Formats: sequence, C-alpha cells, structure tokens
Amino acid sequence: MDDCLSYSYHMDDEIARFIRRVNPPKVVIDNDVYKNVTVITVDSANKHGILLEVVQVLTDLNLTIKKAYISSDGGWFMDVFNVTNQDGNKVTDEIVLDYIRKSLGPDESSCFSPRSTIGVKQSVDFTVIELTGTDRPGLLSELCAVLTDLQCNVVNAEIWTHRAKAAAVLQVTDEETCSAVTDPERLSKIRKLLGYVLTGGSRSRRCREPKTTVSSSLNADRKLHQLMFADRDYDEWENNVDDEDKIGRVVPDVDVSNLHDLDYSIVMIKCKDRPKLLFDTVFTLTDMKYVVSHASIDAEGPEAYQEYYIRHTDGSPVKSEAERQRVIKCLKAAIQRRVFEGLMLELCTSDRVGLLSDVTRIFRENSLTVTRAEVKTKGGKALNTFYVRDASGYEVDAKTIDSIRQLIGQKILQVKGGNTEVKSSSQETQTGFLFGVFKSRSFVNFGLIRS
Repeated sequence: MDDCLSYSYHMDDEIARFIRRVNPPKVVIDNDVYKNVTVITVDSANKHGILLEVVQVLTDLNLTIKKAYISSDGGWFMDVFNVTNQDGNKVTDEIVLDYIRKSLGPDESSCFSPRSTIGVKQSVDFTVIELTGTDRPGLLSELCAVLTDLQCNVVNAEIWTHRAKAAAVLQVTDEETCSAVTDPERLSKIRKLLGYVLTGGSRSRRCREPKTTVSSSLNADRKLHQLMFADRDYDEWENNVDDEDKIGRVVPDVDVSNLHDLDYSIVMIKCKDRPKLLFDTVFTLTDMKYVVSHASIDAEGPEAYQEYYIRHTDGSPVKSEAERQRVIKCLKAAIQRRVFEGLMLELCTSDRVGLLSDVTRIFRENSLTVTRAEVKTKGGKALNTFYVRDASGYEVDAKTIDSIRQLIGQKILQVKGGNTEVKSSSQETQTGFLFGVFKSRSFVNFGLIRS
C-alpha cells in the first residue's frame, strides 16, 4: 500500500513538472501603472489550491492586498493583485520582488510543488506540539509551566482563542541539546501531562489528545484554522444574531446563494479589513474542498468586500440549505478567529528556558487572560506579542499593567494597543525585579499548576 502511495505521489510530481515545462508560470510585476500600488499578475496552468498558494506567498511577505481579480475557470489560472507594503507604499524592495518572481515563477524549486508548504523554512530542529481544548483563564500559563518542568523550551508559538475554544501550535526544543525532542517515552509523557492540563484534571471533560511531531515544515496559520475547525468552533454561530458578538466584535456579513444558470455558488463577504483576511477566507474555502473559479476583492477602504464564484471539487454548487449554512458559519468563524480584542503587549528580552512560563504566570496572578499570543525567538532574543483581557470581563486596569511592567521591566514589556492608557512610573527600569534577580532554575520549576 505504501509503495502504491509513493508511486502515486511520484507520478503527481512528474505530471506537475511536465505541465510546468509546457506552460511555465508567468509573473509580471508593474510599478508604473498606478501611483500608490504595485500590480502583480500571475498566469499559470490551473490546479486545485493554486490561489491559496499565491495568496500565502504574498501574505507571508506582509504585503497588503488592496484589490484582486481572480479567474481560474478551466485549465488556466490568471490573477491580478494590487498590493502595498506594510507602510502603505509600493513594493520597491528588489529582494522582495525577486522572491515573488522566483516563488510564483517557473523555478522548479518554487512553492508550486504539489507537496510543498509555502513560505516555511525546512527544519528538523524542533518538535511541534498541537493543542486544542476549552479555553479558560490561566490555561496558557499552566501549559507553559508543564513544558518548563519537562525541560522543554518554547522557541516559537501561535495561540488562538475563539468562542470558548483554544488552539495552539508550539515549537519546542530540549533544554540541554537545543534540538528536537525525539525520545518516544518523553514525548508520551509530554502528551499525557499536557492533556491533563487541557482537561483541568477532570477525566469527564473531553478534549483532543495533544499531538507531537518532529516536523520538517509547518505553517501555523493553516494548522490553527484546521484545529479550530476540527473542534467545531463554528457551531456556536447563529445566523440571526445581533451585529456584535458577546465581547463586542462586529460579526462579518456573509451570504451564499446559487447562480443556477452557470452552476456556481456566489459567496459575498463584507467585514472590517485586516491583515491576512484574504488568506483566511481563501484557505477556508480551499480546505472545505471548494474551487474558486472567479473572484473580485476590494479592500481599499476600512471595509473589505469579497465576492467568490465557487464550485465543489466534484463540479457542483452548494447543494442544500444545510450546506449553505455550514459555509456561512465556517467563513464567519475563520474571519473572527484572528480578530482579538484587548490590550496588546510586546515583550523583547534575552531568551531562556522558562521565560514564557514566568511571563504568563505573572499575567494569571494579576487576573489577566491571554486571548492570543505570538512567540518568536531570533538570535537569542525573545520577541513575544500578547493580547490580554481582564479575566472578569472588565477593562484592563492601567494600574495592573503598570505593576506588571514594574516587575518585568518597563523597557522589556511595552504596551502597543488597546484603549487602556498606561502611564510610566517616574523611574523606568531596563530590567525588572523578576528578570534581574530570579534566573535560577529553582524559580521557574514551580510544578504543574500553581494557583
């Protein structure tokens, strides 16, 4: 059976290479036609998922897609994207432009290989841990405490919460070797203890068993969407609710209707624009096995308008009202998963084992709950972003944030967003009490769960 699968994959690769040789992709980048945007045109032989691959390349480069026109009916694919950089200007960096040409062009090593993952550096230097469960205050702190106790260092992580669900993708290394954890018994122990935390110690509470892999590639955004989808976070959506959800986020306007004469279903989306919005909607449709035949995207103002003409991979439009409602719910959930309210905090300091555990424990002890986190390690530096709310649902108290920053370090932890105004104390400290004094292992090794 494995030999048959290997042969099938090999044939798929060979066919894809042949098609690319006969009809090589063409990428045209134009910085002259418009004053404020760069126009990127991609012509290529069509295949399922090609739109997602192109969108992800642009998204991974932190480019903003202002407008897009997609046509991929039949055997040919043609997209036109109007993009800007993060500053809202044309893309003029030759390194970025060259990367786009190579990634989307005829290069055999480009991201269009059928089994490749887009924009991800190949590595086996870390163990990937995937987690899903019911969200609660202090959950991230407890998970980090377990990993610290097991001599694991979290080098990169993405954590999302949505409608009482939590999902996380963590990249961890062994404390001593600074490489992936590969011992089966140790991995089994990690899964067991993390599973215990996810259930809150209750055997009656259901959750998915944590998954650990030594990964050669990873795209956290894709995986987090899939984890949330598998945990059915979209089931909470009711289509006849008010315009705002329970924490005040504006619910996106999504509608699906059939165009019977042409056997298409039309998906209309209207919502507040934000980074990676197009990726989230295109990925959801692709992952649900729909093919985007035509699309028009307009995000030049504060609101984004997306119109998709879709069919199922079997060539049929949406067949029933139940399927229609499911598509609507899944798209709304995909849009809202990345919309996080609360105060944005950025932490930048030297990385060490137990750092994430210490910081999240401080948040928990000060009644802050983390709604989203992005953890990165680069050149021995920890570059972490946290979105926090008061665990009781009230606005974050400025005095609480000030005391936390005093403890961690005013220049180590910065306030970057939210409605809370935080006044710095008269004496700013480069290194806080926590990071300047208690660096011994006895401090961070405080056990599984500490109230």
